[in-house]
Amino acid sequence: MVLFRRREPLHERLAREGGLPAEWESRYEPLRPPGIPEVGITGNQRFREWDATAVAEAPELEGDTVEFVVLPDRSVLVDQEDGDAPLEPLAAAVEETLEPPYRAHGVRRTDTAWAVGARRIEVLELRPDVEGETIELSSVGGERTLTVDGSSAFGRIPQLEAAGEARAPDYALRAQRLEGSLWEIDVTPL
Repeated sequence: MVLFRRREPLHERLAREGGLPAEWESRYEPLRPPGIPEVGITGNQRFREWDATAVAEAPELEGDTVEFVVLPDRSVLVDQEDGDAPLEPLAAAVEETLEPPYRAHGVRRTDTAWAVGARRIEVLELRPDVEGETIELSSVGGERTLTVDGSSAFGRIPQLEAAGEARAPDYALRAQRLEGSLWEIDVTPL
């Protein structure tokens, strides 16, 4: 007499009754980065994409999407394609909960309503003679590696080194030129 019998799991029974082959699970891998456990089951939270979101009325704004950066002095840098778009309503809506500097992305929802999401950024002013549009700097065990626009570079940029070392002795830093000598930086401790 069998007291404990292992029953077929519900998802397998439904798949079998629905005509799916037994290997159906291996064909449908979850869409998440490798090594990251599934959200909900483990109690892990979803990665947060925005530090602030808002809805704003901007009937004079053209197009369906817009990207812009607001600097610490509240000046607005607009993506070249967007031209001189009047972004004050979107910026004002975001700034109810988030202080500059930030990078924002707006999407038209109706003829006049826009949804806008923004995330904090760190802005650093570098020497005017710093060349390139993208700089990557890493320091591991005191050994530094510098690339400018994807090519190895020699020399030092003390302001970037100081920004990285303020976070951790080992770090990876990425800097992207915003305008002139203003750069957006992102530092990841290693």
